[in-house]
Amino acid sequence: MSEDKENSPSIRRARPHKFRRDRAHRETKVGRETHLKNATKDHYDVIVIGSGLGGMTSANCMARQGHSVLLLEQHYILGGLAQYFKRAGHIFDISLHGFPIGMKKTLRKYWSKELADNIHQVKSVRFDNPQFTIDTTFTREDFTRILVEEFKIEREQVIAFYDHLAKMNYYDQDNSTTRELFQKYFPDRTDVWRLLMEPITYANGSTLDEPAISYGIVFSNFMSKGVYIYHGGTDDMIDKMEVIMKENGVDICTSALVQKINTENGKVTGITVNGKTFSTNCVISNAGIHPTINRLVGRENFKPEFVQQLDDVKVNTSSTQVYLGIRKGEDIPFFGDLVFTSTHPEYDADALVDMEITSRTFSVYYPEIRPDRDNRYTIVASMNARFDDWNNLSDEEYQVAKNKMIDDTIKILEKYVPGIREKIDYAEAGTPRTVEYYTLSEMGTSFGTKFEGLEISSQMPKEISGLYHAGSVGIIMSGWLGAANYGVIVSNQADKFLHNIN
Repeated sequence: MSEDKENSPSIRRARPHKFRRDRAHRETKVGRETHLKNATKDHYDVIVIGSGLGGMTSANCMARQGHSVLLLEQHYILGGLAQYFKRAGHIFDISLHGFPIGMKKTLRKYWSKELADNIHQVKSVRFDNPQFTIDTTFTREDFTRILVEEFKIEREQVIAFYDHLAKMNYYDQDNSTTRELFQKYFPDRTDVWRLLMEPITYANGSTLDEPAISYGIVFSNFMSKGVYIYHGGTDDMIDKMEVIMKENGVDICTSALVQKINTENGKVTGITVNGKTFSTNCVISNAGIHPTINRLVGRENFKPEFVQQLDDVKVNTSSTQVYLGIRKGEDIPFFGDLVFTSTHPEYDADALVDMEITSRTFSVYYPEIRPDRDNRYTIVASMNARFDDWNNLSDEEYQVAKNKMIDDTIKILEKYVPGIREKIDYAEAGTPRTVEYYTLSEMGTSFGTKFEGLEISSQMPKEISGLYHAGSVGIIMSGWLGAANYGVIVSNQADKFLHNIN
């Protein structure tokens, strides 16, 4: 009997794949022309490549502005990293999804009131590590209380820190790091640094030694009124978005892998997908900046100095997940909506991505999140990770590492819900290789690029006329809210471009 069966005899697990699943394999599986049956035209005003929240929001905005739009997604379902899957009677969101109150406004303005009304604040964000254990609503008021009462920071110092963040502007030439920012306001208080930084690292992979502006904007967004999630589940949100796009006239094709963005004399002329060519004057790529430039357009079509600048852009880290399904008829007590748990002594960005996992975030899906699911519970544990650590494993080592991650995660969870192992009937693990295979993201990144990627993304139309990018870049334009808002920004730019050439 194998070790994992002895540890959890009643927990069903996903079977190992018969072949190595990676981007190279997936890119050979070019879809058929029959997958393009929803493409009703040979020419579109704009073609959007990729259906992450940035791509879908761009497509929807462009259609609402009166343009003919074709949305192409290489996977068989929409969503990018805002996705879900079904296993053994359970529905799992693929990762931790929490966002600021601004998501409500974005959904109402650019999608629908119905979607916006499904955004609800989480009741409890819990931190449990060797330095402190606290429960918070993650609002400015509650964080202020905690910093003053629990961490004994002077209220004036806390307010000064918030005021500093509020004055931050992306266009300011401020090269200070987050570490320097923390040292200025909370010198050598590594416990405070952990409270302020760890959830943001989980959210977008940022570290203490990156630009403080990238931290400040994201943290300020969350600090306004707390953390929110979508009630109904990601499946409900994506399904409703698909309906809205179709009602607005967007043609949508899945299993549609774009092979090439065609250009001539520095201008977009069309795309080739599943072996078929469509003409267009405008492409919005929701793929990463590296695959967009290196594989879809081709480096030779850009200025050498621009390509060099691209090569200097660092790809952000990836993530692993453990998905746990609770047996039908069982229930678990409330122990927090989001639980940041760690056994590591202090905040350590390298430890957060290490294969020897010491830090996890549990995202708990109670029955009210999917009220139509007959009182079902699921739990998703998310951990940051390095792509190379998982990619360099043999198939046998890979399976052993996944099983260990599942067993270790259940063991940690027992601390918060004693006896949880007996209530779990399904477990599955996702890794950076999983992310790469299903999304084709560079090195399986869950968070796009580091801060410098935003400059490359925004400058693409100056290199190739009609080429726009709405992928996850620069930390600020990542996560659900950042991705959707970037889709709005880019669609406005593309709309002006089309009006000018017409």
